[in-house]
Amino acid sequence: MIIGVVGKIAAGKTTVAKFFEEKGFCRVSCSDPLIDLLTHNVSDYSWIPELPEKAEPTRERLIEFGKYLKDKYGGDILIRLAVDKKRNCENIVIDGVRSKEEIEAIKRLGGKVIYVEASPEIRFERLMKRKASKDREIKSFEDFKKMDDVEESLYHTSRLKDLADYVIVNEGTLGELKGQVEKIIEEVVG
Repeated sequence: MIIGVVGKIAAGKTTVAKFFEEKGFCRVSCSDPLIDLLTHNVSDYSWIPELPEKAEPTRERLIEFGKYLKDKYGGDILIRLAVDKKRNCENIVIDGVRSKEEIEAIKRLGGKVIYVEASPEIRFERLMKRKASKDREIKSFEDFKKMDDVEESLYHTSRLKDLADYVIVNEGTLGELKGQVEKIIEEVVG
């Protein structure tokens, strides 16, 4: 079983994916292949499209390189690479799915897609708490809103909600989120 997790920056995609991981799913992010290629860490793959010049995987570089790969190798390239990286796993959860082509690739493989959403204010608060290196350019709500708008214009993330099999509103407690995820796991795995 392959589960794809879609949503805007800091909506809770990774947290949802980690709950699946706790239930035995192998977790991989759509950005993992990009990071692996940019850092030349490619031993987990049975194939790679090409090896770029070694570079620090900043959010901007990841977006730029991801766009390049999709233009050259197809909109589902990151799903193909993520599934290849975890090819020895029975169940895979892919965090950070960002396009219609990626969703279609997951569904072609018999998978399901979960859309995770939360208000911009809640997402900004979470982003400030997590202090991820890829987010270090974001210092204010205005910076966050700008990055969010860039991602929306690139990926049209909010339109992907209609393609999802499940929608989770993640504005409550971690326990409430886990409860919603466990219901989905029960349904897809049995």
